[in-house]
Amino acid sequence: MGTNSKYSLSNGNTYPLIGVPWGMHYWTPQTGKNGDGWQYSYTADKIVGLKQTHQPSPWMNDYGQFSIMPVNGLKFTEEKRASWFSHKAEVASPYYYNVYLADAGVTAELTPTERAALMRFTYPKSDSTFIVVDAYNKGSYIKIIPEQQKIIGYSSKNSGGVAPGFKNYFVIYFDKAFTVSKTWRANVLVSDSLEISADHAGAIVGFKTNNKEQINVRVASSFISFEQAEINLQKELATKNFETIKTASKNAWNKELSKIKVEGGSLDQRRTFYSCLYRTLQFPQKHYEITADNNVVHYSPYNGKVLPGYLYAGTGFWDTFRALYPFLNLLYPSINIEMQQGLINAYKEGGWLPEWSSPGYRNVMIGNNSASVVADAYIKGLRGYDIDVLYEALKHGAGNEGPLDAVGRRGVEYYNSLGYVPYDVKINENAARTLEYAYDDFCIAQLAKKLGKPQTEIDLYSTRSFNYRKLFDNESKLMRGKNKDGSFQSPFNPFKWGDAFTEGNSWHYSWSVFQDIEGLKNLMGGNAAFVNMLDSVFKMEPIFDDSYYGSTIHEIREMQIMNMGQYAHGNQPIQHMPYLYNYAGQPWKSQYWIREVMNKLYQPTPDGYCGDEDNGQTSAWYVFSALGFYPVTPASNQYVLGTPLFNKATLYLDNGKQIVINAPNNSNDKRYVHSLFFNGKNHNQNWLNHFDLMKGAVLNYQMSATPNIKRGTTKTAYPFSLSNQ
Repeated sequence: MGTNSKYSLSNGNTYPLIGVPWGMHYWTPQTGKNGDGWQYSYTADKIVGLKQTHQPSPWMNDYGQFSIMPVNGLKFTEEKRASWFSHKAEVASPYYYNVYLADAGVTAELTPTERAALMRFTYPKSDSTFIVVDAYNKGSYIKIIPEQQKIIGYSSKNSGGVAPGFKNYFVIYFDKAFTVSKTWRANVLVSDSLEISADHAGAIVGFKTNNKEQINVRVASSFISFEQAEINLQKELATKNFETIKTASKNAWNKELSKIKVEGGSLDQRRTFYSCLYRTLQFPQKHYEITADNNVVHYSPYNGKVLPGYLYAGTGFWDTFRALYPFLNLLYPSINIEMQQGLINAYKEGGWLPEWSSPGYRNVMIGNNSASVVADAYIKGLRGYDIDVLYEALKHGAGNEGPLDAVGRRGVEYYNSLGYVPYDVKINENAARTLEYAYDDFCIAQLAKKLGKPQTEIDLYSTRSFNYRKLFDNESKLMRGKNKDGSFQSPFNPFKWGDAFTEGNSWHYSWSVFQDIEGLKNLMGGNAAFVNMLDSVFKMEPIFDDSYYGSTIHEIREMQIMNMGQYAHGNQPIQHMPYLYNYAGQPWKSQYWIREVMNKLYQPTPDGYCGDEDNGQTSAWYVFSALGFYPVTPASNQYVLGTPLFNKATLYLDNGKQIVINAPNNSNDKRYVHSLFFNGKNHNQNWLNHFDLMKGAVLNYQMSATPNIKRGTTKTAYPFSLSNQ
């Protein structure tokens, strides 16, 4: 799902990830050239290798990658070793991959563990069977040890976010002796050495095979050392056979995917649901390892040292604060406790919380949304880590510009003095920064209250939570860039992408007042005016101004072609907007549009997403929405109601409790909520309380083909807003 993507149009920008949930290493069949972020494309004809990958997105590219490829003949360059394949002879699951490589006549299979994998290659009868190891360019090392039937090496290729000396060390064992052993650099075989360091190093080893003979390859890797790679291999593979590893990997996925059981709906809806759930469990990835004496350690991309404790890598909080992390807090809190401990280590080792880690700081996107990730976890009840260190980290990030634009807060002096980042001081995406900083200040204030911090501190961040008001333009009823002298940017085109906003326009970003929808509604003129503005998003033509970028970026194109007006679900800023009718007494419109988005913009197909599936966020939107609720305001204790998709869903919580969601007469024609009973009591509110759900809950829905225009219409039914506190 989502693999039919390209630079100019994303249908997900995903690739088949074969691994285990939150694994340190994943594997994917590589169809693109070395270094191409689009490493697997559904429309491709050839595979060049089975690649170990840590890539969170093609826009971020990869790090520490290498590949293994069976071939027939002494072919090692990616052009010559590439083999034709067909999806008809390809099996991809989370825990197992199988493909017939036609040019080599080889069936290649792979099954993973967290830090290792077992490959099995079934060859034809041949005197010239080979396996190629490619350690990639930008600095690599390879050594063949024939007497041990072993290859070791490292790749240092990365896309940034690493300390000097970064390496991914790998060890590979074969269960058959080599008849040929050669190293290579770039496009040249090396005839006089089985050990080389080069910009681009690799190895090729040969065998004599009988028909249908299988060669097993055990591989593990480490960001720490060759010795640790060996430990990872022994701990996770040892002498286990292929089927044993495959079953264990399958069980690891089923354990996590079975946290939610859905019943009813169509086959395609169930496929989409579990494909999205699979995607939410991939990132961030474990970046820690277990020593021989069972201590948790990690290579730090922040300072290059090997240090004790947890670390995770490969997520952008600008995307994932919205739904992915709240989803973890609901269903997988124990893994997020590890992630929070990892954030403590990142702060201690690098001096800042990462806003986009891949594996360390990357200079992309805006905001200070680590505040949401940290605050939501603690407010939702996660414990077992030093929250005081994280609180200090939040204050540090909120009060300072970082070493990169995307770390700390760019424009913080303006923001703190004026209440906004000005349009005319050469700080890009200034209005978007202001709106996100205001929400992040809300998160810090909420956490400060929870921790009993001084009232002056609480008041400071609480006051700044209302800074969104400073950008509201009464003339357009939208958010608008504002100059240093207090005048609004002019001219102003609300359909202009970028400029004052991030990967969107004012119609997309004006809803980014997660903390105070009531306040935004009042600025727009009250319930009727607010609903009219929401309606307008779906009614308008998908016109756009791309002059800021100088070309039509893929996010714009994805909005344009979906036939939903200005609604741009393929990018994250507007994804919560369909839920906002709940704040204005017309929840049935939320129900209508949420179901429209689920029906039209998600399919279990290679073009099944409507834009980037960024590290689980766009998938988490679907999973939450299919269950019937969504975290519009992380760092509050509420979920806003939508419309459940299935006849029944059961959530199995970490604490042993269950949430059962019954909607027995649910169908596409009956998408409206006529009534909802929560644990047997009529529930007329447009939201659910997190802690009530965590006690165990039964939600009984009566669905209808027509809206119930009396339910959820009063102010007491509206979800949380800061202005109502």
